[in-house]
This record gives sequence, C-alpha cells and structure tokens, in this order.
Amino acid sequence: MERSQAVPSRADVVVVGGGVMGTSVAFHLAEAGSHVVLLESGELGGGSSGKPIGGVRAQFSDPANVALGHRSLEPFEDFRRRPGGDIGLRQTGYLFALPTDDDVALFGRSVAMQNDLGVDSRLLTVAEARRLNPYLSATAYAGAAFAPRDGWAHPAAVVAGYADGARRLGARVVSGAPVTAVDPAPGGRLTAVTPRGSVTAATVVVCAGAWSRAVGALVDADLPVEPVRRQIAFTAPLEPAPPTLPFTIDFGTTFYLHNADARGRLLLGASEPDTPVGFDTAYDPAWEPWLRGLAARATPALADAPLTGGWAGLYELTPDHDALIGEAPTGPGGARLLYACGFSGHGFLQAPAVGEAVTDLYLGRAGTPAARGVDVSAFDAGRFGARRSRTEANII
Repeated sequence: MERSQAVPSRADVVVVGGGVMGTSVAFHLAEAGSHVVLLESGELGGGSSGKPIGGVRAQFSDPANVALGHRSLEPFEDFRRRPGGDIGLRQTGYLFALPTDDDVALFGRSVAMQNDLGVDSRLLTVAEARRLNPYLSATAYAGAAFAPRDGWAHPAAVVAGYADGARRLGARVVSGAPVTAVDPAPGGRLTAVTPRGSVTAATVVVCAGAWSRAVGALVDADLPVEPVRRQIAFTAPLEPAPPTLPFTIDFGTTFYLHNADARGRLLLGASEPDTPVGFDTAYDPAWEPWLRGLAARATPALADAPLTGGWAGLYELTPDHDALIGEAPTGPGGARLLYACGFSGHGFLQAPAVGEAVTDLYLGRAGTPAARGVDVSAFDAGRFGARRSRTEANII
C-alpha cells in the first residue's frame, strides 16, 4: 500500500480503480513499458474484488466471452511465476446443472463452439454429474455441462499479486485517493484530481467497477454501470466432510455451491431477483430461507445444513449484463479515455485477458497481428446507442 505517499504529478497512463481489473491493467501496461499511476479510492481490492472466492471459467455462450475466459486460464495457472504470488487456484471444474431439455440443447451448442475454440468442455448425463457432485438432485435435472480446467481462486491474492508486480515494474499504486475531478490539461492531456494530489496524463483508464459510471461522467463518458448487491453464505463444517466438488451452478435459478475451505464448509450463493440498484453491502440473514428453498430443489441434502453467516458485495451490472471494454470518443484536446468495467459478475475470471486487451488498445495494436490479447471490439460501450446489445446466456 502507498497510502502515505502523494500522487505523482505526471504519468503516461492513469488507471482509476484498484480492484482486480485495475491492477491487471496497471501490471500489463507497466510490463509494456508505460509509466503508470493507479489511483484507488479506498484500499486495494476493497470493492467488488473483496469477495472471498472467485470462479474462473471459459464456459460461456458467446465466443468473445469464451475467448476472454479461456485466455485468462493460462495466466492464472502461471500466476506464481508472473507476476508472482499464491492465489489459491483450485481447478476442480465448473459444473452447470441443466433443468430442462432446452437447456441441454442450448449448452450442447455452446459446448460445440467452446470445443472449436480449444475449451475442453462436454455434456454429461445426470448420473455422471452426480458422480462429480453427489449433493445434486437425481430428479431436478435433464443433464449437465462440465469443463475440468475451470475452478476458483482468491481475488484478494490476485489483486495483491498484480499490484506488487506493477510496482516492481515502476508503476505507482496509491490507495486512499478517490478521483474527484478529471480536468483538461495542455497538450491533449487530462488531470485526475484527488485529495492526495493531482496527476496529469495523456490517457485515463476507468476500471472502477460499480463506481465506473460516476468516474466516466467526470469526462462526459456514458458508462452504463449500476451496482447491485449479491450475497453468499457459508455452512458450518459438515459431517461427513464434503468431497472435493466442482463449482456447481443450477442454471435454472443461479444457485451455486463449492468447497469453502479444508474445514469441511461449503459456500452457497445465488443471484436474488429484483434486488434494487444501490451500494448496500450489508449481509442480510433474512435471505437465508430463500437460499434454503433453492438448495432444497438443487441439493436436497443441504437444505437444512447449518449456516454460519455470510458476506455481501456488489455486482457491476450493464443493461445487457455484459462487459464494457473499449475507448471513448476522443477527449478534450485529443486526450484518451479507455475503460474496462461492467463485467456483471465475470470480471475476475476475465481480468488477465482484459489487462492484455486494454494494453493492446492503448498501444494501438488491437486488431493487428501484433496484438497479444483477445479482440474486445464487441464490448464497446457504443453498442447500446447502436442497439447492439449482447446476448450472453451463461450469466450467474
């Protein structure tokens, strides 16, 4: 942490947001030789990236999301070497439990596309799925989809690893520095103003998660991101101890579960419908009966499992529940504004590939043979004005 330090006065690039996306972008830009200053309003990873466990997967219905997830798996697997650090990666697989024949058909098409893109995913029978997760109902599902390379890791460790790696490459990472204004500066530059000082750069990258809309508005950029609370709960240690489970999702309700720790606890969660937009992150035990109702259908043996509380955080949702990655129209005097936000629950798993892609955009090599990252042109925020909303089906 660099809370005690003042904000440097100049940089090539200012990254706003110190979660997993901002630190990944800062690391990749610094690795490419840019002088980077990252500004975080609170503590690193203190926003949506503060969740205790984050899934990593390449099972999506849209090729661009598959590419981002698949590309990110290798850097997660190699994280101990580059940028460095133990992120607790466990590749137990992702198992989608599919309630209807239509769901099986939908995932069958997705699996075929994923396989064409190099993803080792497959359809399973209910019996095969229950061998992977014996808690699953024998009667509630028509089939399942599984990818063994998927799994989960610890977002806080990823944030710390990227931030430390960026520092070693010369980036300045300053927490406790909320951006209160972004003003035009001479020479086609922008000045990001914080209570800890101001920094001027030719490029600003918005990676502020659920707070990205407000940051974008400082430079008249419309980034349609809204915050919505999501909650998880933990069981007490179970007897007998659970086996190693895949990250399991009921596609019909978004109920999900996986191992939480070596003590025999499980993590349970779901996306509550009709949750109002807002920044409330207080855990509400009143949701537990609803969660138990989902568990009773999906995993009957867990319906009455003792719960020991939980945690709440923010999803950063866009109108079509898919990411915003791109460059806003030219700013004052030719200054540049890039953005990577609005990931609607799958930003953590795509962060390594997005860091590469934003670096490609910054260096002007996106869409060329020199590009290192995935083509992210489909995620441009201008799609809403052009009525080109995306249709990713595998949103949790």
